[in-house]
Amino acid sequence: MKSIRIAAVLAAFAILPATQATANDDGQKAFEKRCKACHDVKFEKHKVGPNLTGIMGRAAGTTDFKKYKALEGVSFTWDETNMDGWITDSKTYQKDHADMFSGKPTTMNVKVKDAAERASIIEYLKSK
Repeated sequence: MKSIRIAAVLAAFAILPATQATANDDGQKAFEKRCKACHDVKFEKHKVGPNLTGIMGRAAGTTDFKKYKALEGVSFTWDETNMDGWITDSKTYQKDHADMFSGKPTTMNVKVKDAAERASIIEYLKSK
């Protein structure tokens, strides 16, 4: 009986990394579909938009991307809530949270309406 419990616990732990890997794969696919045309996450140069390496937990607007003025002087940190609102509809998010923004309107036009897809992108960004 004891060995059955041990086997069950070991099986549960074996499944966990596979589940996390699948979630990260989903996030990578969603990122590549929705974000990669303008953003990168590989410690390389900026594209049309800023590089997003290490964005989660970072103060917004602190990138060295010179062309981007929409987040200049903002007063928030990229957490799950802010990122979710931003990738849902960045222009609406910026209008609805005008107290946090002092820069120009964003030029980002991608809208990720599906909550599960947004969550997978956010989890992917957290791993970068």
